[in-house]
Amino acid sequence: MQRIEQPIATVLVANRGEIAVRVIRSCRELGLRSVAVHSDVDAGALHVRLADEAHRIGPAPARRSYLDVDAVLAAAKASGADAVHPGYGMLSEDAGFAAAVEAAGLVFVGPPADVVARMGDKVAARAVATGCGVPVAPGSDGTLDPADLPGATALAEGLGWPVVVKASFGGGGRGMRVVQDAGGLADAIAAAGREADAAFGRAEVHLERYLDRPRHVEVQVLADAHGTVVHLGDRDCSVQRRHQKLIEEAPAPGLAPHLRAALHDAALRVTRSVGYRGAGTVEFLVLPATGEFFFLEMNTRLQVEHGVTEMVTGIDLVAAQLRIAAGEALWFTQDDVRLDGHAVQARIAAEDPWESFRPAPGPVHELALPHGPWLRCDTGIESGDAVAAEYDSMFAKVLAWGGDRDLARRRLIGALDELRVVGVPTTAPYLRGVLATESFAAGTHDTGSVARDWAPDPADRPAATAPAPAAPATAGTVPVRRVRIATDRGPVEVAVPGLARPAGPGAAPAARPSRSGSGADAVVSGPGAPPVAPMDATVVAVAVVAGQEVGVGEVLAVLEAMKMEIEVRSDVAGTVQEVLVAPGDPVAAGKPLVRFTT
Repeated sequence: MQRIEQPIATVLVANRGEIAVRVIRSCRELGLRSVAVHSDVDAGALHVRLADEAHRIGPAPARRSYLDVDAVLAAAKASGADAVHPGYGMLSEDAGFAAAVEAAGLVFVGPPADVVARMGDKVAARAVATGCGVPVAPGSDGTLDPADLPGATALAEGLGWPVVVKASFGGGGRGMRVVQDAGGLADAIAAAGREADAAFGRAEVHLERYLDRPRHVEVQVLADAHGTVVHLGDRDCSVQRRHQKLIEEAPAPGLAPHLRAALHDAALRVTRSVGYRGAGTVEFLVLPATGEFFFLEMNTRLQVEHGVTEMVTGIDLVAAQLRIAAGEALWFTQDDVRLDGHAVQARIAAEDPWESFRPAPGPVHELALPHGPWLRCDTGIESGDAVAAEYDSMFAKVLAWGGDRDLARRRLIGALDELRVVGVPTTAPYLRGVLATESFAAGTHDTGSVARDWAPDPADRPAATAPAPAAPATAGTVPVRRVRIATDRGPVEVAVPGLARPAGPGAAPAARPSRSGSGADAVVSGPGAPPVAPMDATVVAVAVVAGQEVGVGEVLAVLEAMKMEIEVRSDVAGTVQEVLVAPGDPVAAGKPLVRFTT
């Protein structure tokens, strides 16, 4: 691969995990020096080990490290970097960060800051699409005022239930809630805003009509600074749980030729209209039966699923990003783009699908990746590394190519059979089962198939992921009990240390139903023991104050771990004696959150 010359010689990668590794390797191929940044918990991470240089930017919480613009720019200055590649997630769609990079005299490997701002604002992006004649799903023309619940309710009534509360900034499915009726709207607006603020630093949300059984199809685009704009085909990302993608493939199956062409044309119109530069993705919700499609958003960055497009086009998207940022023209035109075969990707996350996709951070004692001429594995860890509780649970991706969709699908099934992870449960065995279903093989699935049709089969559960029974409280052991907790991603079950309850008469009651609307049980307190954090987490909200009367089932605090919100509720009535935590505090599993008297 031809080396990049000036003005870029050194690239700081403002991210972590497998995407940081991916960018660092592309820099190496292009003859560029790479600079890694890391939090304290990532000091020995793979991306740090691979980079030419590395700089500490803060403690473990992302807000105090990877989302700290000043710290990242200080590292760029100290390293002598010429450019900053944001990866995906983190600061990648933060227009303020892009502007700060440009103001510091550095090259931002992405679109101009004003384009990031315009398309990162989902409401403004809808207006762009409408102006281009691209259909959008019915929704609000502006962000919601959390204090104006009657106005939001009236808007939702006009759209028709159910509706989707969506973060107005950011992406990746964060800050989204489906609301079935007016009773759940206030909680959904608050929760989506909190999650959006934690993930993107912006809490604004808006409403859209919920579409029944759509497909999620996106179009990859590239644009240089010399007026060339091309698309690299489409991808299907319909296998999702709670708006988070699990399996992606290119090209999207089952689209009529005229519908595929219309999607490509719409994506190019949106891209050209905003003066785009770099790699981007225009996302749509598609109703194949009717041929309708609706603009969803434009992600002004690289996508997690970019690898499937690379496999069917032979075009290195990261290299293209870097070359465009260096001022080079695209070396091909639309007529040169050829799609060869089919590619499918499975996201491997440290989660247990048989416990509602419960995040399961921890050390990975062994990681054996599958190999083969048609396979690709992207990972941010090696054997002996750990999946950190402070960040996203995804740590690897396994991709397979085939001359047709069925061959690619079968090759990926075989690859997931070969994948070996010791130390944490993963999504791999569940996704292997999804790939083998008749509906996926036929391409008749939609964005609701995981929740509606593909419940994890207990017979497929690996023995290693089965929950260990709680150990009895004996001398020298720490008593534990398993509790179900209500989260924004459904109920999960965790082992909580130091909370074993006595058996027999006088035992504390079981967890009561949550009032969160999820139908899950909440983390609960026990008589004589204060409510505690069920896992390592960060406090995002405290719902009580000293002296407050607490009723059964009332929320005491909201925690966040691995991009999941957890409500901690009381199962007894009493008075809050002391609040032991504040928003922003990191808490370890088992740490008391409040003290109260009954």
